[in-house]
Amino acid sequence: MKNRTGVVVPLSALYTKECPACGDYPALKDFADFCTASGLSVVQLLPVNDTGTQSSPYSGLSAFALHPMFIRISALPEFKDALKSNKAFSTAYKKFEKEFEYKKRFDYNAVLEEKTKLLHLLYNFVEKRMATPAKTVVTAGEEPSVYDNLNREMAVFIRDNQWIIPYAVFKNIKDENMQASWKSWDETVRDLSRDQIQMKWQNKAKKSSHNFFVWCQLRASQQFKESADYLRSKGIILKGDLPILLNEDSVDCWTYPEFFRQDWRAGSPPDGGNPMGQSWGFPTYDWDKLSEDGYGWWKDRIIASSQYYDAFRIDHILGFFRIWASSERDTTAYLGHTIPYADFSRKTLNELGFDDDRIKWLSQPHIPTGHIESITWNHDEATTVLEKLCDRVKTEELWTFKKTITGDRDIYEMNFCDDGEKNSRIQNALAEKWRDRALIEIKKNKFIKVYSFENSTAWKTLSWEEQEKLRELFEATDIKENKSWKKQALETLTAITSATQMIPCAEDLGVNLPVMPEVLKKLNILSLKVLRWTRQWEQEGQPYIPFDQYPELSVATTSVHDSSTLRQWWNQEKDSVWAFLKASSLDQKIDGNSAFTPEIAEAVLKAMAGCNSALFINPLQDFLFLEHVFYMENENDERINIPGSVTDFNWTYRIPVTVKELTDNKNLVAKIAEVVKAHEK
Repeated sequence: MKNRTGVVVPLSALYTKECPACGDYPALKDFADFCTASGLSVVQLLPVNDTGTQSSPYSGLSAFALHPMFIRISALPEFKDALKSNKAFSTAYKKFEKEFEYKKRFDYNAVLEEKTKLLHLLYNFVEKRMATPAKTVVTAGEEPSVYDNLNREMAVFIRDNQWIIPYAVFKNIKDENMQASWKSWDETVRDLSRDQIQMKWQNKAKKSSHNFFVWCQLRASQQFKESADYLRSKGIILKGDLPILLNEDSVDCWTYPEFFRQDWRAGSPPDGGNPMGQSWGFPTYDWDKLSEDGYGWWKDRIIASSQYYDAFRIDHILGFFRIWASSERDTTAYLGHTIPYADFSRKTLNELGFDDDRIKWLSQPHIPTGHIESITWNHDEATTVLEKLCDRVKTEELWTFKKTITGDRDIYEMNFCDDGEKNSRIQNALAEKWRDRALIEIKKNKFIKVYSFENSTAWKTLSWEEQEKLRELFEATDIKENKSWKKQALETLTAITSATQMIPCAEDLGVNLPVMPEVLKKLNILSLKVLRWTRQWEQEGQPYIPFDQYPELSVATTSVHDSSTLRQWWNQEKDSVWAFLKASSLDQKIDGNSAFTPEIAEAVLKAMAGCNSALFINPLQDFLFLEHVFYMENENDERINIPGSVTDFNWTYRIPVTVKELTDNKNLVAKIAEVVKAHEK
């Protein structure tokens, strides 16, 4: 693979005179011209799938449908006729143009709502035009009406994109339910089989509302495909982004319930920054069911993406090896576990010298009455609290949770007293004890370790010899798990990456699986190397890995959408910056105490451009730092997302000027071209 340099940007961030409110599919053409002038030959987008009311592009409402918010309404073939002939549409569109001028962050909900209204108005007009009999004779030189072949266009689109049927039915029912989750729908539509969905699709009374969504997806696909083809004509690779997970409130979870485990939530295990782990709220996959289906759903998803993209980013590739799953009934991911996992039996524990009472002590939380009495200051009240959800251990002042308690949500859903503050303290104390165990009985007489088992009360009471026996058992189990993770990854990723000719790229940040490098290499999947995190973490001082030691089969980048920008990193994370400067010998040229400048941006970008990675793809913001004129007054406004927060700020970044102004800035174009030259020489 030849070296290429590229740029990553959210489609919504692009700004042209034709799309002041929010970036759209045709804006990619303007951006392609900027890239051509600069020498950039890869454009990577954040996901552009329909996310409904969720602003995060990683919270997909559909694995297949494009986001209708990115349709450029003025570029639709029906637009001019409607603007001239339909007063309601014309008035609404002119109002939209006036109200939605450029802002440095866009209002996702407002833009989505107004563009959806406009699309509905336009389609209502289109339907009336389609109902008018077509001309039987076309005058020489006169083009056929855009409406004459629309029914056929839509029929072909449906034939080639069968996912549109459940999508249209799902979207229509969501509209009828004020966008409420499908889990709260009436039972007559909540749990439909695929045959029943097909019957809903064929309902003549719903044909118009279903066809609206077909038309939106047809036009979105046409606009996106036209822009993608334009990029290809310029020799530019368009790289997509496939989130591994989908929102539980998605058409795919509703249509294919057998492929998703709604009782589990994906996330990450406890670590220093997240001692309770992370639960992302997304259901996990049932890989066994997907395997039985030959991974058809995944293959269809990849093939659908390949009509636009030449390369794709596999989000959270670790999840294809093993996903961290916690119970839907828990509010944290602390008691989660990997899927797949390796367990050990009660018999094995017995043979190690742990009798059934000892196993119960290790696997079931034991709550002293005093743990609650320290809050109630009354023994009888504490006993009353514990009797609600616990069983007493014989005659001791010790309790275990009833079998009816399946997660800490059960605890938080109980009311223990009228004093709100005290009730909250009791709930938190009981939830803390719910997590207090060293083992989990994952199924009858089968156990796995708790990830942070050493923090449990039970573990701390074991003798050194007992702890060593269990550690040896855990290590043997880890070896089994690594083998099963490798097997699953090879099976799933082979099915996915072989479905098309797209270049697969992994998002493998923070992963320390021994089997992962081997699998990525075998399947020719590029790993990801982020400047500030590509270090030898296990060595003293955690030295940076030299750029010339980056693997060729990798994508190098200065920062990512979930991190601070290069400018923020320089100004706000000085310890990391100083270590980098020393490792790269840039400390001889640059003052690490200096505030960020275009000269610093140029030095860092050029130094990293010398990396051995085949692809060097940076966020657009980090390239814009080459010219001070593009700096926002507040550097924090240049960030795309702050993980762990749900705010109107996230995912709403807009570039500071139009794409044409970027292209016209000769200094910026020339400086980017020098970075490209440094990487591709």
